[in-house]
Amino acid sequence: MPERWVATAQGRHLAGRTKVSTRPEVRLRSALHAAGFRFRLHPQIAKGCTPDLVLPRHRVAVFVDGCFWHGCPTHGRRTPWSGPNALLWEAKMQRNRVRDERSTRLAQEAGWTVLRIWEHEVTADVALAVERVCAACAGASTTS
Repeated sequence: MPERWVATAQGRHLAGRTKVSTRPEVRLRSALHAAGFRFRLHPQIAKGCTPDLVLPRHRVAVFVDGCFWHGCPTHGRRTPWSGPNALLWEAKMQRNRVRDERSTRLAQEAGWTVLRIWEHEVTADVALAVERVCAACAGASTTS
């Protein structure tokens, strides 16, 4: 496996992508705030677990997962990786999946209700995404 990434014209647009406060994340936050929810951004709730936002009153942790980076079943990659970085991409996406599973488990072990929302869900219907958060908060409140 190659040790270093090879710069390619096809991958140039991926350089410098933001990791926090992405458009879907900001859109969801705005809608949640307008709906009366108050939250904290990117807190570390367990070592190695940093959700995009948490609603501390309800102990709900929300992750807004990008379709490309987190392997969305609807919009994720369907063809094998090709090119000089194929093995590196495969390994990176596998690490992302493992990290997502670990973050979910750590948050749940710390007593948080975890909600994972796909980027396309926020883009398609932010109100429905807010409803999902509201339902998670209601469910979390009844178990406390």
